[in-house]
Amino acid sequence: MKNIQALLDQYVDLTVSGKKEPLRGKLIEIGNDILVIHDGVQFMYIPILHLQQILLSKKSDIETQGTVEISWEPKSDLSYRKVLMNAKGMFTEIFITGNQSIHGYVASIMNDFFVFHSPLHHFLLVSMRHLKYLVPYEPNTTPYSLNPSAFPLYPNPISLARNMEQQLKKLEGEFVVLNLGESAETIGLLKTADSPLIEIVTSAGVSSFMHIDHVKTVHRP
Repeated sequence: MKNIQALLDQYVDLTVSGKKEPLRGKLIEIGNDILVIHDGVQFMYIPILHLQQILLSKKSDIETQGTVEISWEPKSDLSYRKVLMNAKGMFTEIFITGNQSIHGYVASIMNDFFVFHSPLHHFLLVSMRHLKYLVPYEPNTTPYSLNPSAFPLYPNPISLARNMEQQLKKLEGEFVVLNLGESAETIGLLKTADSPLIEIVTSAGVSSFMHIDHVKTVHRP
């Protein structure tokens, strides 16, 4: 990672998997598997796995954006997993797939997935390898300005396995939505989860097969 250290404290444009528009901000930290930018309002944590390109922003763009004083203390042990652990219980925005972010709380962290509790999707299982970025909000912020009592953190309604492969096996026979329901073939009865393929029976009664590595999220509506 030494080859991009020269970009620290510079305004950069990042092309991230699944995101049409580049993310822009001041590069303030680089960890072994994650980097942090500040976009003038908030901190954005981006797993390096999904970094397709990073470039210095054009000077004219930087002048338009303006400079912002950022309070940040470098962390020698910054990592993706530690970011998730620190985000537990904080109102957070995450981006995985599609054209919109999801808001809620990191509830549990397993080996290769985490549980995200949101008002819209309730308990969402998110594959760590498919998270594109995470934005923690200020303390005491709640989703959609809801009163905290309107969105309590309930215990997970399902028992959790160590990894996503085992978790999908536990959900056999359940009605599930995969990948936020991005297509009709990702919604239906999870008939089998025999690695490396899972079988979903759609509303039309047709079996659709998917490789486990392409499962980004799972939730029960």
